[in-house]
Amino acid sequence: MKNTEYDFQTVIDRHSTNSLKWDLFDDDYPMWVADMDFMVAPKIQQTILKRASHPVFGYSIVPDSLFEAYISWWDRRYGLEMSRDEMLYATGVMPSISSMIRCLTDVGDEILIQSPVYHVFFYVIEDNNRKVLENELIFRDGKYEIDFDDLDEKLSEVKMMILCNPQNPVGKIWSKEELGQIGELCKKHDVILISDEIHCDLTDPGTSYNPFMTSSDYNNTILCISPSKSFNVAGFQSSVVYTKNPELLEKIRTQLHVDNSDSCNVFAVSAVEAAYNESEDWLEELKEVIFENKQIVKDYLENELPVIKLVECDATYLLWLDCTALNVSSKVLSEFLRSNQGLFLSSGSDFGQIGDGFLRLNIACPPKLLKEGLLRLKAGVIALNNINRMSKNIG
Repeated sequence: MKNTEYDFQTVIDRHSTNSLKWDLFDDDYPMWVADMDFMVAPKIQQTILKRASHPVFGYSIVPDSLFEAYISWWDRRYGLEMSRDEMLYATGVMPSISSMIRCLTDVGDEILIQSPVYHVFFYVIEDNNRKVLENELIFRDGKYEIDFDDLDEKLSEVKMMILCNPQNPVGKIWSKEELGQIGELCKKHDVILISDEIHCDLTDPGTSYNPFMTSSDYNNTILCISPSKSFNVAGFQSSVVYTKNPELLEKIRTQLHVDNSDSCNVFAVSAVEAAYNESEDWLEELKEVIFENKQIVKDYLENELPVIKLVECDATYLLWLDCTALNVSSKVLSEFLRSNQGLFLSSGSDFGQIGDGFLRLNIACPPKLLKEGLLRLKAGVIALNNINRMSKNIG
């Protein structure tokens, strides 16, 4: 990689920091949950330290300057023009989606998602006593595409669809044409569309995602956005809900308030503003590092572990690994890698049954950590194959 201004090489020990990734389980190599093992952008850390130097940490308000940071970011990077009076603060994308499910649908309603997709979509629907309806993506020639005939049919049965753009876990950037077609079908069936675009900034260098709202003029659309993935600040629990529909906006505003999900912690505003206003160059370097990590994985699998295929992707730092040639369920494979190698990858079936046979790998870490993880993956696959071979011989 060319010379960089920022340090993406140093391995940081995150143990004993109450890290969900490193302290929840005893795995030596957790490469599952979607946060990064890089140092945060210096401007963000400096801003937080400055705020922490003030000795009082009381309740905080959300100033207009936070919304202005969002507005500027989406306008200059993606051509999406937002206005302050169409935006609401929320403690996170998933808490806000949970609130919207409660205020915009009824108990027992079906909600459509496109699997394989972020596993929390399943939980947030079912935990709110609604039912999941899956529009399964088609995996063809190593790529994913939307089954629009199935989508058309199933949208007639629901009040709400939750879209993931870019798609987690497969790393797909939906085209303007695909998003426009989704909008037309939602309009046809009068379905409320929630678009989770939290991974939008994490695209391959030279590649940009397409916001749903610049691809479709469908009015019953709600956008959920946050810098938490892009700048690794999920711990500050901050996001924005945006819609041009005033009726939806007021219902959501009321529900967020009822759910106590509309207030911010004392550091959240500082983190968001430092990210969007002062750390854009850090993000551009990060994207280069993630892209190079993708190449490391691609080359390693092709040369050392060809039984596993890397699914082509152009967004997120999460890679979708096709392990179907191993002829073992992803749950079994994931659990074996953990017990045999201390390597924790997400099981593909967590993202819907259609994801069985796949694993999700988080590559947002220094190359040294990534390479060790790949060595463990290979060692685990070899060990599993040896066990299976011995079992067949005994049988």
